[in-house]
Amino acid sequence: MEKGFTFFLSTLFLLMASSVMTQTNITTDQLALLSLKSQIISDPFYFLDESWSPTTSVCHWVGVTCGSRHQHVNSLNLSNMALTGKIPREFGNLSFLVSLDLGSNNFHGNLPQEMTRLRRLKFLGLSVNSFIREVPSWFGFLHQLQFLSLGNDSFTGSIPSSFSNVSTLETLNLYFNSIEGQIPKVTGNLLNLRVLNLKGNKLVGFITPYLSNASRLETLKLSYNSLQGNIPEGINNLHNMNWLSIESNQFTGSIPFKVFNISRIEFIAFTGNSLSGSLPNGLCNGLPKLKGLYLSKNKLHGPMPTSLSNCSQLQILSLSGNEFDGPIHSEIGRLSNLQILYLGTYHFTGEIPKEISNLIQLEQLNLGFNSFSGSLDMEISTYQG
Repeated sequence: MEKGFTFFLSTLFLLMASSVMTQTNITTDQLALLSLKSQIISDPFYFLDESWSPTTSVCHWVGVTCGSRHQHVNSLNLSNMALTGKIPREFGNLSFLVSLDLGSNNFHGNLPQEMTRLRRLKFLGLSVNSFIREVPSWFGFLHQLQFLSLGNDSFTGSIPSSFSNVSTLETLNLYFNSIEGQIPKVTGNLLNLRVLNLKGNKLVGFITPYLSNASRLETLKLSYNSLQGNIPEGINNLHNMNWLSIESNQFTGSIPFKVFNISRIEFIAFTGNSLSGSLPNGLCNGLPKLKGLYLSKNKLHGPMPTSLSNCSQLQILSLSGNEFDGPIHSEIGRLSNLQILYLGTYHFTGEIPKEISNLIQLEQLNLGFNSFSGSLDMEISTYQG
């Protein structure tokens, strides 16, 4: 009897202790979020004003999701709420947070270093805010991070080398900031990286060949920077690539033939560089999924390869502003999915192939500033850009 009573008391004590611990942790989460609310100076749609009340459970607040087992806050999504304010230090007390999305608001000021305590964090979305600071090096301490988006945030400085510590990282978005310097070699250490978007910054120098180590990379966007040199031959090691964009940089030399052997690639965007040489005749033999080929405003020359007709999925073909010559072959009429065709240069000759009229999906056509003869009888909206 005494043993049974003792067991009952022990069980009751553990239940009470667990209840107190849970209440304490929920209170900690609640205080952290109320601290955030106190830093919000504009909430035009009253999302937080009407929902974030100390009299209701934090798990019922708008944007908050709690874990089913321990009732801790494990997800916070306040994206697209037009909020203006700062992120307080107390935010680091949300120790069970796995996903945080504050994108498309007007958060500003510093990202508090106390956020390094969010060791369970896997998803961090802070894009389209106004932080105007250097990219914090302490991101490298978030060792579970898989998704990091800091696009269009006015960040400055260079890409911290500490990112190499986050071996779990799959997506890194730093597009449209004011990040300077070179692409660090450490990006090659991110072996799980699938998306790297550095578009619209102030990056200089060469594309690091170490990027070819990130063999799982599917999307690489480096457009609108000041990168230079040749496109590295090792880029063909990126067998999983489906989007490769290096538009509006200062790349020179010829396009490595191996680029046209990345069988999964869907979009190749090299517009606005100083690339030279001719296009290989086997251009589309290894690109069964290619949908967009953007090569305008370079120094490419020679004839347009007849093998382009093998790109059966092609929807956009942009070759304007180069030095291509010779005729446009009738095989172009086999591109039945083509929607946009830009061939405005100064050197194409011969008759406009009547087979273009077979492109029933075509919406925009630019053949301007060439030396064509003949006419084209089809109804289409022409584009002379």
